[in-house]
Amino acid sequence: MTKAETFSEIATLRERNALALKDAKEAGARVVGTYCLYSPAELVVAAGAIPVSLCGTSPNPIPAAEKVLPRNLCPLIKSSYGFAATDTCPYFHFADLLIAETTCDGKKKMYELLSEFKPLHLMQLPQVQDGAALDYWLGELKRLAARLEQEFGGELTTERLRDAIRLCNDERRSLQALQDICRVKPTPISGLDLLTVLHNRGFSVDKQEAIALVDRLTAELWEMAGAGMSPFTEETPRVLLTGVPVGIGSDKVVRLVEECGGSVVCFESCGAYKKVEPVTEDAGDPLRAIAERYLRIPCSCMSPNQGRFELVERLAREFQADGVIDLTWQGCHTYNIESYSLKKYLQERTAIPFLQIETDYSESDTEQLKVRIEAFLEILQRARGSAQ
Repeated sequence: MTKAETFSEIATLRERNALALKDAKEAGARVVGTYCLYSPAELVVAAGAIPVSLCGTSPNPIPAAEKVLPRNLCPLIKSSYGFAATDTCPYFHFADLLIAETTCDGKKKMYELLSEFKPLHLMQLPQVQDGAALDYWLGELKRLAARLEQEFGGELTTERLRDAIRLCNDERRSLQALQDICRVKPTPISGLDLLTVLHNRGFSVDKQEAIALVDRLTAELWEMAGAGMSPFTEETPRVLLTGVPVGIGSDKVVRLVEECGGSVVCFESCGAYKKVEPVTEDAGDPLRAIAERYLRIPCSCMSPNQGRFELVERLAREFQADGVIDLTWQGCHTYNIESYSLKKYLQERTAIPFLQIETDYSESDTEQLKVRIEAFLEILQRARGSAQ
């Protein structure tokens, strides 16, 4: 199978898995929908259920959501609610339980409305990452485990949790290996194609099947890299994209960067590099190991959020990024305010150019963004030229 055939298979994964999910439901499977990286997939897997991602990245259901939600709310929240209100997402339709989390005020209040559609379990996420917060967060995971046992029957035993940790860690290994191919200069895959893979594999019903598919694509991309095959050149400006979650439907900025002559080589966001850190297996309590791993996620809802600053700096260096674009959805106050601190942190430690973009899912500001992105890429080209 060629890279084109493998990629085509991944590109249709969402639609094919919707049918597979329907068949699984009819055969008696239970489905749990999640909206955030803080929702521990290991617990869902250990409970014998299928975890599916429900985060909204499409603009299509937003008009329906705005009949209930404020128009100036984050588009990700409106999209997520709109899919539920219109019943146009098969993954939401088949979900038996929703797992939600208190990452931001907008999502927290939206979840109250969402609970009218489906049974919903809300996890109270701490906003700091110290020892006391870990103890509290472990209590939240125990509460979730009890809810899953109540809903689906059976006990989340230590053995089941360890098996789930190994499966989810293998998935993370696979995702990291795929993204690490972009360390090659020039990368053999465009940022838009990489985003398609990262987005669509999140809808997999069978994790092992998805892992094998991603591993196959990664091997094929390494072969392309070895043969010098790439849609870019060594002179193409390399961009690291950080900030809010992004997916197919909200890929406007990624598309514009590459249409304007750049290459997005790394996504620091929730569905990408933030996702790859494994759970550390040891002889202790697997539930505590899971809690430790998830609480370390460097989302802007954490205060302070030093982990994100350090991660962006490290990834910019390792992926040889010429510039950093910080993407913020309108109405996302935590990422918007944190952008100032991230820029200051990078300026104090590196000479890497930085651009913040605040936008939504619509195409109304496309031309304005294109001008800004073109100017930013010119800065990267000049900076590279002066360094040579």
